[in-house]
Amino acid sequence: MEPKEIERILKETLNLEEVYAQGENAHFGVIVVNDEIAQLSRVKQQQTIYAPLMSYFESGEIHALTIKTYTKEKWKMDRMLNMAS
Repeated sequence: MEPKEIERILKETLNLEEVYAQGENAHFGVIVVNDEIAQLSRVKQQQTIYAPLMSYFESGEIHALTIKTYTKEKWKMDRMLNMAS
């Protein structure tokens, strides 16, 4: 599984504008920028993001997935801070 495929699946199924995936060898990380998802509890965030990827966990194409969520405003602020440093 390629990171771009994870991005495509999450964008299409969760109607996301911004999602970024990276990783290899079945270990991936995703950053999801979405106000509604970011405001859910941690458990609900994971359930929401894992759901469209479950068949890939079951097949072993994804073994581990690290999730970071941001509101649009928080993402914008973090990116500006990272650019300044």
